[in-house]
Amino acid sequence: MENGQLSRARTRPGRPTPLLTQTVHAHRPETGAVSVLKARGTVDASNAIAFSEAVAEHIAHADRAGELPVLDMTEAYLACAAAVRAVDRATAVLAFSGRVLPVVQPRPHVRETLRTAGLPGIRVYATMASVLAALKSLYAPQARGCAGPRPGGPSW
Repeated sequence: MENGQLSRARTRPGRPTPLLTQTVHAHRPETGAVSVLKARGTVDASNAIAFSEAVAEHIAHADRAGELPVLDMTEAYLACAAAVRAVDRATAVLAFSGRVLPVVQPRPHVRETLRTAGLPGIRVYATMASVLAALKSLYAPQARGCAGPRPGGPSW
């Protein structure tokens, strides 16, 4: 549908919306290459492992390609603790290396859940513009072609 919602034909009344993911690659002059994983639907116990694997693969692919990974949760719901653990599992490598995955515009209940969980591998942003501004400040030397930190964190 035009407003970004799944059409009624694709949802089952009274059931969670199926989880869909899509990766969008963009090149921004201020930050360089950015890879955005857009999640849409409900992350619950039935698909939490698949979601975790998709996020982990997104991060790994972005690292291999020299892109900055971003997770867009504008249209996603975390339905249970398994969903939060899925995000934690997927971002554990980043947290271990002192990096974070920017998470864009989660719905209020998702934002509160992530904040309460205190996951070390993510940082929540209200808009894509705020993510890009934060990435620009972190990676300004790299965007100009100078020596600077590698994508994904200042402490590589």
